[in-house]
Amino acid sequence: MLDSNGGSRSRARGTGLRFVLASGVSSDYQTVMTQDGCRTDMSDSSLRAYRMGQLYLLATAIGWGLNWTVLKFVLHDWPPLFARSTAGLVAALGLVIAAASRGEPLWVPRDLFGRLGIAAGINVFAWMGFTALSLNWLKVAEGALIAYSMPIWATLLAWPLLGDRPGRRSITALALAVAGITVLMGGPHLSGGEGKLPGILFALAAAILFAWGTVRAHKPIPLPPMILTAWQVGLGCLPMLLISLFWERPRVGALTLPGLLGMTYMAAGPMALCYLSWFATLRRLPTSVAATGMLLVPIIGTLSAALILGEPLGVKELFAFALTLSGVGLALRRPRTSTSVLAQTSGLS
Repeated sequence: MLDSNGGSRSRARGTGLRFVLASGVSSDYQTVMTQDGCRTDMSDSSLRAYRMGQLYLLATAIGWGLNWTVLKFVLHDWPPLFARSTAGLVAALGLVIAAASRGEPLWVPRDLFGRLGIAAGINVFAWMGFTALSLNWLKVAEGALIAYSMPIWATLLAWPLLGDRPGRRSITALALAVAGITVLMGGPHLSGGEGKLPGILFALAAAILFAWGTVRAHKPIPLPPMILTAWQVGLGCLPMLLISLFWERPRVGALTLPGLLGMTYMAAGPMALCYLSWFATLRRLPTSVAATGMLLVPIIGTLSAALILGEPLGVKELFAFALTLSGVGLALRRPRTSTSVLAQTSGLS
Protein backbone atom coordinates (compact mmCIF):
# COMPACT_ATOMS: atom_id res chain seq x y z
CA MET A 1 0.00 0.00 0.00
CA LEU A 2 0.99 3.61 -0.39
CA ASP A 3 1.65 4.26 3.26
CA SER A 4 3.78 7.11 4.48
CA ASN A 5 3.24 6.17 8.11
CA GLY A 6 3.04 2.43 8.36
CA GLY A 7 3.38 2.31 12.12
CA SER A 8 0.35 4.41 12.89
CA ARG A 9 -1.73 2.52 10.35
CA SER A 10 -0.76 -0.80 11.88
CA ARG A 11 -1.89 0.38 15.29
CA ALA A 12 -5.13 1.74 13.86
CA ARG A 13 -5.81 -1.44 11.93
CA GLY A 14 -5.15 -3.50 15.03
CA THR A 15 -7.90 -1.71 16.92
CA GLY A 16 -10.36 -2.32 14.08
CA LEU A 17 -12.00 1.02 14.90
CA ARG A 18 -15.22 1.78 13.06
CA PHE A 19 -17.48 4.35 14.72
CA VAL A 20 -16.98 6.85 17.49
CA LEU A 21 -19.87 6.31 19.91
CA ALA A 22 -19.52 8.56 22.93
CA SER A 23 -17.28 10.57 25.17
CA GLY A 24 -14.96 8.44 27.20
CA VAL A 25 -14.26 7.71 30.82
CA SER A 26 -11.83 10.57 31.41
CA SER A 27 -10.51 13.74 29.83
CA ASP A 28 -7.67 11.76 28.23
CA TYR A 29 -9.61 8.88 26.66
CA GLN A 30 -12.72 8.36 24.54
CA THR A 31 -14.84 5.22 24.27
CA VAL A 32 -15.16 3.80 20.76
CA MET A 33 -16.67 0.72 19.20
CA THR A 34 -14.38 -1.83 17.55
CA GLN A 35 -15.24 -3.74 14.41
CA ASP A 36 -16.18 -6.85 16.39
CA GLY A 37 -18.63 -4.87 18.55
CA CYS A 38 -16.46 -4.37 21.63
CA ARG A 39 -15.73 -1.07 23.32
CA THR A 40 -12.23 0.25 23.72
CA ASP A 41 -10.59 3.45 24.90
CA MET A 42 -8.75 5.88 22.67
CA SER A 43 -6.57 8.83 23.66
CA ASP A 44 -7.68 12.34 22.79
CA SER A 45 -4.86 12.75 20.28
CA SER A 46 -5.71 9.47 18.56
CA LEU A 47 -9.37 10.39 18.49
CA ARG A 48 -8.59 13.77 16.93
CA ALA A 49 -6.48 12.04 14.28
CA TYR A 50 -9.32 9.58 13.62
CA ARG A 51 -11.84 12.37 13.18
CA MET A 52 -9.46 14.27 10.91
CA GLY A 53 -9.10 11.08 8.89
CA GLN A 54 -12.88 10.96 8.50
CA LEU A 55 -12.89 14.54 7.21
CA TYR A 56 -10.07 13.79 4.76
CA LEU A 57 -11.95 10.70 3.61
CA LEU A 58 -15.12 12.67 3.00
CA ALA A 59 -13.23 15.38 1.08
CA THR A 60 -11.52 12.74 -1.07
CA ALA A 61 -14.77 10.92 -1.86
CA ILE A 62 -16.54 14.16 -2.80
CA GLY A 63 -13.65 15.28 -5.03
CA TRP A 64 -13.38 11.95 -6.83
CA GLY A 65 -17.15 11.54 -7.07
CA LEU A 66 -17.65 14.94 -8.68
CA ASN A 67 -14.84 14.13 -11.11
CA TRP A 68 -17.04 11.61 -12.93
CA THR A 69 -19.60 14.30 -13.70
CA VAL A 70 -16.99 16.93 -14.57
CA LEU A 71 -15.25 14.52 -16.95
CA LYS A 72 -18.53 13.73 -18.70
CA PHE A 73 -19.02 17.47 -19.10
CA VAL A 74 -15.49 18.02 -20.52
CA LEU A 75 -16.08 15.23 -23.06
CA HIS A 76 -18.38 17.62 -24.93
CA ASP A 77 -15.21 19.53 -25.95
CA TRP A 78 -12.32 17.06 -25.88
CA PRO A 79 -12.09 13.29 -26.42
CA PRO A 80 -11.64 11.16 -23.27
CA LEU A 81 -7.99 10.12 -23.48
CA PHE A 82 -6.83 13.60 -24.41
CA ALA A 83 -8.85 15.21 -21.61
CA ARG A 84 -7.66 12.74 -18.96
CA SER A 85 -4.02 12.77 -20.01
CA THR A 86 -3.78 16.55 -20.31
CA ALA A 87 -5.28 17.10 -16.87
CA GLY A 88 -3.04 14.38 -15.45
CA LEU A 89 0.18 15.83 -16.86
CA VAL A 90 -0.72 19.29 -15.56
CA ALA A 91 -1.41 17.78 -12.14
CA ALA A 92 1.88 15.85 -12.18
CA LEU A 93 3.80 19.00 -13.05
CA GLY A 94 2.09 20.88 -10.23
CA LEU A 95 2.95 18.15 -7.74
CA VAL A 96 6.58 18.14 -8.86
CA ILE A 97 6.79 21.92 -8.37
CA ALA A 98 5.18 21.63 -4.94
CA ALA A 99 7.53 18.80 -3.91
CA ALA A 100 10.57 20.74 -5.14
CA SER A 101 9.51 23.78 -3.14
CA ARG A 102 9.44 21.56 -0.03
CA GLY A 103 12.92 20.27 -0.75
CA GLU A 104 11.80 16.69 -1.45
CA PRO A 105 14.01 14.58 -3.77
CA LEU A 106 12.44 14.31 -7.23
CA TRP A 107 14.30 11.35 -8.68
CA VAL A 108 13.34 7.70 -8.27
CA PRO A 109 15.95 5.03 -7.42
CA ARG A 110 16.64 2.74 -10.35
CA ASP A 111 15.51 -0.39 -8.51
CA LEU A 112 11.99 1.09 -8.23
CA PHE A 113 11.57 1.77 -11.96
CA GLY A 114 9.84 -1.54 -12.70
CA ARG A 115 7.34 -1.37 -9.85
CA LEU A 116 6.59 2.27 -10.54
CA GLY A 117 6.03 1.58 -14.24
CA ILE A 118 3.62 -1.27 -13.52
CA ALA A 119 1.73 0.83 -10.98
CA ALA A 120 1.47 3.72 -13.45
CA GLY A 121 0.28 1.39 -16.22
CA ILE A 122 -2.48 -0.21 -14.14
CA ASN A 123 -3.54 2.54 -11.75
CA VAL A 124 -3.35 5.46 -14.17
CA PHE A 125 -3.17 4.39 -17.82
CA ALA A 126 -5.69 1.55 -17.54
CA TRP A 127 -7.90 2.89 -14.75
CA MET A 128 -8.13 6.51 -15.85
CA GLY A 129 -8.03 5.76 -19.57
CA PHE A 130 -10.57 2.94 -19.62
CA THR A 131 -13.03 4.63 -17.25
CA ALA A 132 -12.87 7.80 -19.35
CA LEU A 133 -13.49 5.82 -22.54
CA SER A 134 -16.45 4.03 -20.94
CA LEU A 135 -18.29 7.34 -20.57
CA ASN A 136 -18.54 7.57 -24.36
CA TRP A 137 -21.22 4.87 -24.11
CA LEU A 138 -22.37 4.87 -20.48
CA LYS A 139 -23.99 7.30 -18.10
CA VAL A 140 -22.02 8.36 -15.03
CA ALA A 141 -24.06 6.06 -12.78
CA GLU A 142 -23.38 3.07 -15.01
CA GLY A 143 -19.67 3.69 -15.49
CA ALA A 144 -18.94 4.52 -11.85
CA LEU A 145 -20.88 1.59 -10.45
CA ILE A 146 -19.20 -0.97 -12.72
CA ALA A 147 -15.75 0.50 -12.11
CA TYR A 148 -16.15 0.44 -8.34
CA SER A 149 -16.93 -3.26 -8.34
CA MET A 150 -13.17 -3.84 -8.16
CA PRO A 151 -13.11 -5.21 -4.57
CA ILE A 152 -15.18 -8.17 -5.75
CA TRP A 153 -12.80 -8.95 -8.61
CA ALA A 154 -9.88 -8.68 -6.18
CA THR A 155 -11.55 -11.29 -4.00
CA LEU A 156 -11.87 -13.67 -6.96
CA LEU A 157 -8.35 -13.00 -8.31
CA ALA A 158 -6.84 -13.61 -4.89
CA TRP A 159 -7.73 -17.30 -5.27
CA PRO A 160 -5.48 -18.20 -8.24
CA LEU A 161 -2.83 -15.58 -7.40
CA LEU A 162 -2.55 -15.89 -3.62
CA GLY A 163 -4.35 -19.12 -2.84
CA ASP A 164 -7.04 -17.20 -0.94
CA ARG A 165 -10.10 -19.27 -1.83
CA PRO A 166 -13.37 -17.29 -1.91
CA GLY A 167 -16.00 -18.38 0.56
CA ARG A 168 -19.73 -18.10 0.68
CA ARG A 169 -19.57 -14.39 1.45
CA SER A 170 -17.43 -13.69 -1.61
CA ILE A 171 -19.73 -15.67 -3.91
CA THR A 172 -22.75 -13.84 -2.49
CA ALA A 173 -20.97 -10.51 -3.02
CA LEU A 174 -20.30 -11.36 -6.65
CA ALA A 175 -23.92 -12.43 -7.20
CA LEU A 176 -25.22 -9.18 -5.70
CA ALA A 177 -22.87 -7.06 -7.80
CA VAL A 178 -23.75 -8.86 -11.03
CA ALA A 179 -27.45 -8.54 -10.21
CA GLY A 180 -27.07 -4.83 -9.56
CA ILE A 181 -25.18 -4.19 -12.78
CA THR A 182 -27.77 -6.22 -14.71
CA VAL A 183 -30.62 -4.19 -13.22
CA LEU A 184 -28.81 -0.93 -14.01
CA MET A 185 -28.30 -1.95 -17.62
CA GLY A 186 -31.97 -2.84 -18.02
CA GLY A 187 -32.01 -6.61 -17.61
CA PRO A 188 -30.28 -9.54 -19.29
CA HIS A 189 -30.94 -8.20 -22.78
CA LEU A 190 -29.63 -4.68 -22.07
CA SER A 191 -32.41 -2.21 -22.76
CA GLY A 192 -29.87 0.21 -24.19
CA GLY A 193 -28.93 -2.31 -26.86
CA GLU A 194 -25.50 -3.45 -27.89
CA GLY A 195 -24.44 0.18 -28.14
CA LYS A 196 -23.53 0.11 -24.44
CA LEU A 197 -21.35 -2.98 -24.69
CA PRO A 198 -18.04 -1.19 -25.41
CA GLY A 199 -18.56 1.04 -22.39
CA ILE A 200 -19.38 -1.92 -20.16
CA LEU A 201 -16.25 -3.75 -21.33
CA PHE A 202 -14.02 -0.72 -20.75
CA ALA A 203 -15.41 -0.16 -17.24
CA LEU A 204 -15.09 -3.85 -16.38
CA ALA A 205 -11.55 -3.95 -17.75
CA ALA A 206 -10.61 -0.97 -15.58
CA ALA A 207 -12.06 -2.62 -12.47
CA ILE A 208 -10.50 -6.04 -13.12
CA LEU A 209 -7.06 -4.67 -14.03
CA PHE A 210 -7.03 -2.41 -10.98
CA ALA A 211 -8.02 -5.37 -8.79
CA TRP A 212 -5.30 -7.53 -10.37
CA GLY A 213 -2.67 -4.87 -9.76
CA THR A 214 -3.76 -4.50 -6.15
CA VAL A 215 -3.65 -8.23 -5.47
CA ARG A 216 -0.13 -8.41 -6.93
CA ALA A 217 1.10 -5.34 -5.02
CA HIS A 218 2.40 -6.85 -1.79
CA LYS A 219 4.79 -4.06 -0.77
CA PRO A 220 4.49 -0.27 -0.80
CA ILE A 221 6.69 1.77 -3.10
CA PRO A 222 9.00 3.63 -0.68
CA LEU A 223 8.61 7.17 -2.01
CA PRO A 224 7.08 10.32 -0.49
CA PRO A 225 3.36 10.52 -1.35
CA MET A 226 3.64 13.68 -3.45
CA ILE A 227 6.51 12.35 -5.58
CA LEU A 228 4.95 8.91 -5.88
CA THR A 229 1.69 10.42 -7.13
CA ALA A 230 3.48 12.75 -9.55
CA TRP A 231 5.52 9.94 -11.12
CA GLN A 232 2.58 7.54 -11.37
CA VAL A 233 0.24 10.11 -12.90
CA GLY A 234 2.93 11.46 -15.23
CA LEU A 235 4.14 8.07 -16.45
CA GLY A 236 0.59 6.82 -16.93
CA CYS A 237 -0.70 9.93 -18.72
CA LEU A 238 2.19 10.49 -21.13
CA PRO A 239 1.54 7.40 -23.31
CA MET A 240 -2.19 8.13 -23.01
CA LEU A 241 -1.55 11.56 -24.53
CA LEU A 242 0.55 10.13 -27.38
CA ILE A 243 -2.12 7.56 -28.22
CA SER A 244 -4.76 10.27 -28.13
CA LEU A 245 -2.88 12.51 -30.56
CA PHE A 246 -2.68 9.73 -33.17
CA TRP A 247 -6.01 8.02 -32.54
CA GLU A 248 -8.47 10.64 -31.29
CA ARG A 249 -6.93 13.59 -33.18
CA PRO A 250 -8.30 16.17 -30.73
CA ARG A 251 -9.10 19.75 -31.68
CA VAL A 252 -7.39 21.72 -28.93
CA GLY A 253 -9.24 24.90 -29.85
CA ALA A 254 -12.61 23.21 -29.24
CA LEU A 255 -12.23 23.69 -25.48
CA THR A 256 -14.86 26.14 -24.25
CA LEU A 257 -14.72 28.19 -21.06
CA PRO A 258 -16.88 25.68 -19.13
CA GLY A 259 -14.62 22.90 -20.44
CA LEU A 260 -11.55 24.82 -19.32
CA LEU A 261 -13.01 25.21 -15.85
CA GLY A 262 -13.69 21.47 -15.80
CA MET A 263 -10.12 20.69 -16.86
CA THR A 264 -8.81 23.00 -14.14
CA TYR A 265 -10.90 21.17 -11.57
CA MET A 266 -9.73 17.76 -12.82
CA ALA A 267 -6.06 18.72 -12.63
CA ALA A 268 -6.12 20.57 -9.32
CA GLY A 269 -8.72 18.51 -7.46
CA PRO A 270 -9.05 14.78 -8.23
CA MET A 271 -5.55 14.32 -9.67
CA ALA A 272 -3.61 16.38 -7.14
CA LEU A 273 -5.31 17.56 -3.94
CA CYS A 274 -7.53 14.48 -3.61
CA TYR A 275 -4.51 12.17 -3.78
CA LEU A 276 -2.87 14.12 -0.97
CA SER A 277 -6.03 13.97 1.14
CA TRP A 278 -6.24 10.23 0.39
CA PHE A 279 -2.73 9.70 1.75
CA ALA A 280 -3.70 11.74 4.81
CA THR A 281 -6.73 9.47 5.22
CA LEU A 282 -4.61 6.33 5.08
CA ARG A 283 -2.31 7.65 7.80
CA ARG A 284 -5.24 8.14 10.17
CA LEU A 285 -7.87 5.46 9.45
CA PRO A 286 -7.84 1.65 9.24
CA THR A 287 -7.72 0.30 5.71
CA SER A 288 -11.19 -1.27 5.91
CA VAL A 289 -12.76 2.03 6.99
CA ALA A 290 -11.02 3.98 4.21
CA ALA A 291 -11.97 1.38 1.61
CA THR A 292 -15.60 1.27 2.69
CA GLY A 293 -15.73 5.07 2.64
CA MET A 294 -14.76 5.03 -1.02
CA LEU A 295 -18.17 3.53 -1.78
CA LEU A 296 -19.36 7.14 -1.52
CA VAL A 297 -17.61 7.92 -4.81
CA PRO A 298 -20.08 6.30 -7.25
CA ILE A 299 -22.99 7.58 -5.17
CA ILE A 300 -21.71 11.16 -5.26
CA GLY A 301 -20.94 10.79 -8.96
CA THR A 302 -24.47 9.62 -9.70
CA LEU A 303 -26.17 12.29 -7.59
CA SER A 304 -24.05 15.07 -9.09
CA ALA A 305 -24.72 13.77 -12.61
CA ALA A 306 -28.45 13.83 -11.93
CA LEU A 307 -28.26 17.43 -10.67
CA ILE A 308 -25.75 18.85 -13.17
CA LEU A 309 -26.20 16.73 -16.31
CA GLY A 310 -29.85 15.78 -15.85
CA GLU A 311 -29.13 12.05 -15.96
CA PRO A 312 -32.09 9.97 -14.73
CA LEU A 313 -32.12 8.80 -11.12
CA GLY A 314 -35.12 6.59 -10.42
CA VAL A 315 -36.14 3.42 -8.66
CA LYS A 316 -34.12 1.25 -11.05
CA GLU A 317 -30.89 3.15 -10.41
CA LEU A 318 -31.41 3.18 -6.64
CA PHE A 319 -32.19 -0.55 -6.58
CA ALA A 320 -29.10 -1.29 -8.68
CA PHE A 321 -26.95 0.74 -6.31
CA ALA A 322 -28.37 -1.06 -3.28
CA LEU A 323 -27.58 -4.47 -4.81
CA THR A 324 -24.11 -3.67 -6.11
CA LEU A 325 -22.87 -1.69 -3.12
CA SER A 326 -24.19 -4.41 -0.79
CA GLY A 327 -22.01 -6.85 -2.70
CA VAL A 328 -19.00 -4.56 -2.57
CA GLY A 329 -19.57 -4.01 1.13
CA LEU A 330 -19.56 -7.75 1.73
CA ALA A 331 -16.32 -8.09 -0.21
CA LEU A 332 -14.71 -5.28 1.76
CA ARG A 333 -15.47 -7.01 5.05
CA ARG A 334 -12.94 -9.69 4.22
CA PRO A 335 -9.78 -9.13 6.28
CA ARG A 336 -7.27 -9.64 3.52
CA THR A 337 -6.96 -8.56 -0.09
CA SER A 338 -10.45 -7.32 -0.79
CA THR A 339 -10.53 -4.96 2.19
CA SER A 340 -7.56 -3.12 0.84
CA VAL A 341 -8.42 -2.92 -2.83
CA LEU A 342 -9.43 0.71 -2.60
CA ALA A 343 -6.66 1.64 -0.21
CA GLN A 344 -3.56 0.00 -1.58
CA THR A 345 -2.66 2.46 -4.27
CA SER A 346 -3.75 5.62 -5.98
CA GLY A 347 -5.69 5.87 -9.20
CA LEU A 348 -9.32 6.04 -8.18
CA SER A 349 -10.46 9.31 -9.56
